[in-house]
Amino acid sequence: MATVETLPALEAEPHAAVFSNEDPKTVRLSLDADERIEPHRHSGRDIVFYLVDGAVDLDIDDETHSLRAGDVARFEGEREISPIARMPSTVLLAPARRVDD
Repeated sequence: MATVETLPALEAEPHAAVFSNEDPKTVRLSLDADERIEPHRHSGRDIVFYLVDGAVDLDIDDETHSLRAGDVARFEGEREISPIARMPSTVLLAPARRVDD
């Protein structure tokens, strides 16, 4: 059985869990223009950060990546991140629990 959700229909702001399952965790993040998420980490996870619409500067440690709609960033959750929206933006985050090889 497949589960299908639409991002605009999710009600929680700014973070909305797309599916109720813990793993794989998937979150829709809505940011207003100039809104910043404070620096933080997602230890023990690998992060996929997909910019659905808008424009975001994604600070990862001491690097800044300017993302446009359709861009995807992937990084280890131990790195400190802080996104700031340059315009209203929607991000789909998939923090996947890291499995040791």
